[in-house]
Amino acid sequence: MRGAREMRVPPAPTGAKCSLRTACTTVWASARHTADRISSNGGICMSEHPIDRDQIQRDGSLPRGGDFSRRSFVGALGAVAAGGILAACAGDDDADTVSVDTAASSEVDTAASSEVDTAASSDESGEGATPTTGSADLDEALQASDLPEIEWDMATSWPIVLDTIYGGAVYFGERVAALTGGRFKINAAPGGELVPPLEVLQSVQTGAVASGHSASYYYTGIDPITQFSTCLPFGMSARGHISWMTQGGGLELIQAAHRERFGVVTIPAGNTGCQMGGWFNKEIKSVADLGGLRMRIPGMGGQALETLGVSVQVIPGGEIYQSLESGAIDGAEWVGPYDDLKQEFNKVTDFYYFPGWWEPGPSLDVMFPADEYDGLPEEYRAVLQSAAADSYTQMLAKYDTLNPPALQTIIDSGITILPYPDDVLEAAEAAVQEILEANAAADAGYKEILDSYRAYQAQLTPWFGLAEKSMLDFLTK
Repeated sequence: MRGAREMRVPPAPTGAKCSLRTACTTVWASARHTADRISSNGGICMSEHPIDRDQIQRDGSLPRGGDFSRRSFVGALGAVAAGGILAACAGDDDADTVSVDTAASSEVDTAASSEVDTAASSDESGEGATPTTGSADLDEALQASDLPEIEWDMATSWPIVLDTIYGGAVYFGERVAALTGGRFKINAAPGGELVPPLEVLQSVQTGAVASGHSASYYYTGIDPITQFSTCLPFGMSARGHISWMTQGGGLELIQAAHRERFGVVTIPAGNTGCQMGGWFNKEIKSVADLGGLRMRIPGMGGQALETLGVSVQVIPGGEIYQSLESGAIDGAEWVGPYDDLKQEFNKVTDFYYFPGWWEPGPSLDVMFPADEYDGLPEEYRAVLQSAAADSYTQMLAKYDTLNPPALQTIIDSGITILPYPDDVLEAAEAAVQEILEANAAADAGYKEILDSYRAYQAQLTPWFGLAEKSMLDFLTK
């Protein structure tokens, strides 16, 4: 198989084996502590600026707000991401025993915190101490001499300029190598180097590559069910999406569908947070202005806009700038201020819209052929879960740190930042609901996931509206 370059199995199994149940339980605590540690080191404190639509349209300035720490938010997200991902992926035999009672959790937190702090401080000081997974059992098992040496190539959908998303793929591979003492290596490659950027899922499915890093909603043209792994338009935020996946049963349903339909294992390994609504060379004053507009936008957002008259284009991120510059397209969505500024879209467009209603909290996935994944030692599978959870928290924290100053730079450059008109949002939401209903009527598996998603969102939204929104409204006024 191309991409699985080498596997050498040392002789004589002599090392201790790992209980995956124990490993997953304690890695959960470690990942939660790591997320909180990232935030306390300044990784996610930022200035929260209220966005006053009228003022932005009037003078292009961004109103100033007070400093607002999101430590509690990302710390909680890290706990949910790591714990739920690991529990969901531990296997049927462990499904009813992964929960941790309060006393046990406290003991594990203490041990895991000590191990992670020691490893992190050693890494930061450059002394080269061996990283820890946070699980003594797993760390010990990873020292076993019978574990194989494996090296896989990872195809991605991302241009190398994206140090956030492509950097997340690199970070994942580095984490896997560090936790296994270099015996399991996953080498990320920029989009197009191994396979075309929008053919990562297909290449993993056929075994052309041993691993991939992509956004699953790129493949809705193959099967609409892939949308759920990324996000739904007008759906839940990054926090809500990972909560549904890991605590609401969503990940179990998604992984079962991907195994059955593609023979692929997907694991959440990053999130950008809510995105912006795209760059345009013409002002959008009403839904009528969408007619004939040529726009780069993938997934269900593109399907919805197509029903409103938009000529939808799906092109790789590395080709957006040239397409805007040449006039091949009139508009494009990408990610948010930091990544968009790196691509210099502000140099070839006039308007920047919000919100990115089609991507309220899109998740990125690592992907593996199911037979290759299942054939790994259980210790290596646990490492993949741990590295993915770590990568998820790290990417989201990085975006929350980099986007605010990038947004101010975009405003200072003279770009006009506008909200989508209400009639555009209302028409788009109605189109999305029609697409969801049509897909559910045609596919029982799709309907099962959609019902689960909707039930969780209906439960979560009023709570967020009461507690989270009221607090943010006060802090940003």
